[in-house]
Amino acid sequence: MRRPATEALPVVPFARPDIGEAEIAAVVHALREGWVTTGPAAAEFEDAFSAFMGNGVEAVAVSSATAGLHLALEACGIGPGDEVIVPTWTFTATAEVVRYLGATPVLVDVEPRTLNIDRAAFAAAMTPRTRAVIVVHFAGLAADTAGIAALAREHGLKVIEDAAHALPSSRDGELVGAAGQADATVFSFYATKAVTTGEGGMLTTRDPGIAARVRIMRLHGIDRDAFDRYRRSSAWSYDVIAPGFKNNLPDPAAAMGRVQLARAHAMRDQRERIAGRYLDGWADLPLELPSRAALGDLHSWHLFTIRLRADSGIGRDAFIDALAQRGIGSSVHFIPLHRLTYWRRSLHFAPDAFPVADEVFPRIVSVPVFSAMADSEVERVTRAVREVLEA
Repeated sequence: MRRPATEALPVVPFARPDIGEAEIAAVVHALREGWVTTGPAAAEFEDAFSAFMGNGVEAVAVSSATAGLHLALEACGIGPGDEVIVPTWTFTATAEVVRYLGATPVLVDVEPRTLNIDRAAFAAAMTPRTRAVIVVHFAGLAADTAGIAALAREHGLKVIEDAAHALPSSRDGELVGAAGQADATVFSFYATKAVTTGEGGMLTTRDPGIAARVRIMRLHGIDRDAFDRYRRSSAWSYDVIAPGFKNNLPDPAAAMGRVQLARAHAMRDQRERIAGRYLDGWADLPLELPSRAALGDLHSWHLFTIRLRADSGIGRDAFIDALAQRGIGSSVHFIPLHRLTYWRRSLHFAPDAFPVADEVFPRIVSVPVFSAMADSEVERVTRAVREVLEA
């Protein structure tokens, strides 16, 4: 393979947060206000997120999406002896939170086109011990939560959405997290996400009981909000009503998040423009490209994944190396859970239980798609992929 001519150029990273002066000013303001833990900025962020979602949704800010998923399952009553159905095509956090509660994740396969949870596989995996299902919206293309929820309700199951990739995404004209088909939806504000607070997350629900339980359990099981306790000198008294956790979001992060949320649609639009350039620019290459959202719906384009075909002439790992030689960062989403040591050893499943995930995994690659990408960086990625496949 010939040496690429672009080695000396700066690396195009796989991801880079889109942070401007407004975000920096908001964080500075929060620090100057003196609230460096959960306070007024967190409350304002929750209110803004509720308004963003609409439909009477309550929003609860948490320290991470992992914490949000844990809190959601706890609020839904999941505990020892229960089973929770989880797609194998996800990050380990989606399943590990089930273990936190002493329950067992049951892994299922995904749809070939979307890599979202397969409804038939979900139906086949249910047992008398099944109490819930977690729907993952992979890469930002909204899954069929309505179809999964309809089947779940027939069997009395709770439905949790892992929407770490899905802000803002929509299906059938409704934002993920706003439609009310799930009992709770959890978003991530990790550094690589479309809306970031560095670390952090948000749980949304239309069930006031779940919202109330999560608010209590995110901060030690205390029956009063920390901000309320400290802003008035007479409000020192509190009670602990459950053995809670420490999952609150501090004000500087929340202040940054509120500014990011106001830019969410604009940043998504930029990601979509980049995705469109890739879809058009690589249409003639030996690749399988991701699907767009249906007309009228939103794909967040948190990830842009490509799948090498048999006639691509190069293996996945060699392809990643070739991009790196050209200064292009990339990644793989995901290593299916059933291929990871802990889950392989601790869960029981047949070797051929995940044909779709096993077929896709060896040939999938995620390439850079982030709203802070310069046009020159998009062009470099577009050109590099073509060079590698045409070499």
